[in-house]
Amino acid sequence: MNIVPVDLGENSYNIFIARDLEKKLVEFCNKAHFSHRGIIITDTNVGPLYGDRLKKIVNDSGITVEAFQIPAGEGSKKLVFFEKIITRCIEMGLDRRSPMFALGGGVVGDIAGFAAASYMRGVPFIQVPTSLLAQVDSSVGGKVAVNHPLGKNLIGAFYQPQAVFMNLDWLKTLPEREIYTGLGEIIKYGIIYDKNFFSYLEDNSESILSLNNEAVEYITSRSCEIKAAVVGSDEREAGLRAILNFGHTMGHSVEKNTGYARYNHGEAVAIGMICAAYISMELGLIGENVFTRVESLIKKFHLPIKAEDCDVESLYSAIFHDKKTVDGRVKWILIDGDIGQVTIKDNVPEEVVRKAMKYCI
Repeated sequence: MNIVPVDLGENSYNIFIARDLEKKLVEFCNKAHFSHRGIIITDTNVGPLYGDRLKKIVNDSGITVEAFQIPAGEGSKKLVFFEKIITRCIEMGLDRRSPMFALGGGVVGDIAGFAAASYMRGVPFIQVPTSLLAQVDSSVGGKVAVNHPLGKNLIGAFYQPQAVFMNLDWLKTLPEREIYTGLGEIIKYGIIYDKNFFSYLEDNSESILSLNNEAVEYITSRSCEIKAAVVGSDEREAGLRAILNFGHTMGHSVEKNTGYARYNHGEAVAIGMICAAYISMELGLIGENVFTRVESLIKKFHLPIKAEDCDVESLYSAIFHDKKTVDGRVKWILIDGDIGQVTIKDNVPEEVVRKAMKYCI
């Protein structure tokens, strides 16, 4: 078992990464002094696969839980389903020590976390991510939210889980596309923080794509270590944590302009990373060789580099509704010099942004 600590003072917690976490999860629940009733939030894809298994594990610790399912997909990450979760918690008589488990991908983790942060002003929250994307990204760091029709993740909070449990065996039931989308965020960690990690991804792509046990354990653990280091130094995104948004400015715009239906999150971020790398090259921050390495690795992991059904005008307009935009100035996370180094700029000329967007559609 790999244990990655997230050091946030009184909000600190551990990420447990292994192929069998049943005993550890029971031990954690036994020591946590939770109430004897709780709830599992899952979706219509994951619930039938793992809902009963997680219920049994939690029940074995003395906590009675039921699984509440929401429809699978980004379309469920909105206030109407948030309200349904809260209503069910009230109907069950859950109290302030009742644990809420998020079993699923990023959508489930985000909406369950926001519900946990809001119900009775905060109840215990445990992440049990089942997708590669959720394991390396959304389950770590405490950013929880739902979408608004005008933008992604505009309604939310910072609310840290009490623990994250990642069962790597569960990745084997994922469709290939879900593996690829998780690799989008994993590539990001190499670009923003660790040049050697990026090189590892380049050199071991076949082992990674075949879900070789050793390779998956390494890339998952290293991604969590990087995110934990960044979050630990800047929990509420006042400075350094903003680098985790590399690729997300354009990525969120692509998601919005395709109705959150054509591209999943990692695919949109992959296109966004191409856009950010192109801007970096246009501004003279990197050479063409660095841009080519980024684009080549994204293609190697079967991720898109061009956005379909998008136009520059719509994409450019959408970036001003992004939550990273402050006082009308868009913050771009850009590669600075070489892979593993980034800078933040809020004065990128409009013509450069539009040129990069045009390249990516």
